[in-house]
Amino acid sequence: MEQREQTVRLWFDMWLQKKDLDMDAIFTHDAVYIESWGPEYHGIEKIRHWFWEWNDRATVLAWEIRQFFHKGDQTVVEWYFKNAQDDAPSEEFDGMTLIRWSSDGKIAFLKEFGCNLNRYDPYQDGPKPRFQEEKAAWF
Repeated sequence: MEQREQTVRLWFDMWLQKKDLDMDAIFTHDAVYIESWGPEYHGIEKIRHWFWEWNDRATVLAWEIRQFFHKGDQTVVEWYFKNAQDDAPSEEFDGMTLIRWSSDGKIAFLKEFGCNLNRYDPYQDGPKPRFQEEKAAWF
């Protein structure tokens, strides 16, 4: 379990440092990576391309791991994420990642899930819900 957690930390550190710290040690050659808002990358070369292209136009300001859950060949990671983009508003949200590991300890499948930080109780003022007037987050 410790090796798996170190692999996830290495992946997060790559984004924070904007450096490839050995992506080949993290992902299988045919890995699948699904972002919380829809994009899906098949194979390490697509993941590598996305990593460099994204880091040319944005910066990860924080990607903090809160906790890990392990079961069999799977891991779930709970985290907080914040970024700044060149041509778009900055984003921050809580998230979780579901990972399936290969037999040699690499990530074979990864799917992210996002959760809005702007949470509230719609029933705070009574039995009829009062929802905030805001555009729903993309995830």
